Amino acid sequence: MTGGAGIPAPAEGLLVSLFLTVRDVERSRDFYSRILGGTVVMAENPCIVQLSNSWIIMNPGGPPTPDKPGISVVDYEPGDTTSIFLNLRVADIHACHTGWSAKGATFVTPPLDRGAEIRCYLRDPDGYLIEVGQSTGLLHGQHADPSSGR
Repeated sequence: MTGGAGIPAPAEGLLVSLFLTVRDVERSRDFYSRILGGTVVMAENPCIVQLSNSWIIMNPGGPPTPDKPGISVVDYEPGDTTSIFLNLRVADIHACHTGWSAKGATFVTPPLDRGAEIRCYLRDPDGYLIEVGQSTGLLHGQHADPSSGR
């Protein structure tokens, strides 16, 4: 579902991509392409990186525009709380953890087995939280324990 040069553009229906407000486009482009293995579709204005079957669109923040009057796009302020994060499902979480760590990714913890899945988290250069998970027990009907938190 892409247009010319890999630009995300559905021929019909809907295509989902994620827009991230970034402080340094070059640094974020490097992270999503070199470390996570995405393909740079457009380098800037906006930067678009295809990551498997999805697209990450990145640009700096800015003031209101005619199509979003009164709404400014601002930098994310990383901290100990978040309300949105990228969720990546992988076939081999240990290989991803090892490979991405070798390329410079910093994980919050190593992969932890939670029964339904094995998962860990990392942050991108702007502090956005990224969950990396491998479904294990979930594939056999084992659900996450709701008392253990997200």
